[in-house]
Amino acid sequence: MVVTIVVAALALVLGVAGHWLLRGRLEATETPALTVRDFVLPLQTLTVFVLAFVLVTASTSNGKADEAARNEAGTVDHMYEVADYAPATQRRRLQGDVVCYARAVRAREWPAMAHGHGTSEPSVWTTDFRAALKRMGTDTPAFGMLVAADKERSQARQTRIAESTPAIPNAVYWLMLAALTFLVITLGLCLPRQNTALVTAGLVVLTALLTTVLLVIRDIERPFSGAIRVAPTAISSVAEDITQDYTAAYKASRLPCDNDGLRSSV
Repeated sequence: MVVTIVVAALALVLGVAGHWLLRGRLEATETPALTVRDFVLPLQTLTVFVLAFVLVTASTSNGKADEAARNEAGTVDHMYEVADYAPATQRRRLQGDVVCYARAVRAREWPAMAHGHGTSEPSVWTTDFRAALKRMGTDTPAFGMLVAADKERSQARQTRIAESTPAIPNAVYWLMLAALTFLVITLGLCLPRQNTALVTAGLVVLTALLTTVLLVIRDIERPFSGAIRVAPTAISSVAEDITQDYTAAYKASRLPCDNDGLRSSV
């Protein structure tokens, strides 16, 4: 970073100093001087390039968050089904933990991710799930499948939580806003003196479009908040399905948690 700043500053100093030293020779050869218009094209290119690059980065983060959420939901459903092969003494506990985990993710962790972090409620059920696995023993046929599924679920959850934080640092966002502001001001200074209505309207439209892109970037870089957000559709669907399966399998047996995934007192 320091080298880049130093090189850029030296280039600026050398350019300005060279201009003053060679000013007489440049005027003698009638070398054209720079005007405001000469800065418009490179500034436009730079602004559009930065906006496009950041938009791609934010979209990629949003896509990863959505993929992780879907993978996690699929893995949770798979864990519940594999637990059917566990011994009867551990089966209900394992499947109850899976149902409560899905509920806790849907009701407790999803709202927290709008603020860029997870919660501890789902971890209560993953801890209990692993405790049940230890009691089940490694010689049980379903042990390896359950361990592998739990590892895949954990990785998907970590990715989901990691992607809940903004993909674009605040410094980059303010840099884009500053570039947009400077571009609009520069274009405004270059408006023609005559027939300005049409050109001014074009500038208004361009400003609106670039501002919209900036707002879209700001929105999608936070996958779990804003207008364009990843909804808990997949995990909610899985939670409902495995709850019905649990109720059908164990009838009067109650889940160890409430509808929000919090441990029940009963």
